[in-house]
Order: sequence, then C-alpha cells, then structure tokens
Amino acid sequence: MATARKRKRDVEKTYPKKQFIEKLRRLADALENDEEFRIQIAGRRIYVPVRAIVNIEHERGSKDEEIEFQIKWKLE
Repeated sequence: MATARKRKRDVEKTYPKKQFIEKLRRLADALENDEEFRIQIAGRRIYVPVRAIVNIEHERGSKDEEIEFQIKWKLE
C-alpha cells in the first residue's frame, strides 16, 4: 500500500503577541522535555518530532530585518 505524498505548503501566519508567547512557551517545554510538539497553524495540525533540528536565522534586507526561529525535520 503506497503512502500519500504530502503536498508542498508555505504559510506565514501572524498571531497576537499573547498567543505567540503561549506557543513559544509550549515549544520550549516540549524541547526541554524531549517531547513531540504539536501545533495548529492556519487550520492544519502539525506534529513536530523529537528529532527535529532547531535553529535561528537572521536576515537583513535594504528596508527590513527579521529573525526566524526554525524547526526542521525530514519526512519519513
């Protein structure tokens, strides 16, 4: 039985500061406890495995600057 391929998705969702902080706090707790992290983004539930790699990226353009907290993992 073949597994369904996941379609590409590129979503950026803005949350109110309080909700963003709550999500970051849950993420920090999951990372600290070596637990899977679950989050819903733009109506879709995402399961982040313990093996995920966490990094911070800084970008600077001519008119703006940003910091991205990234969580990456290979699909199985």
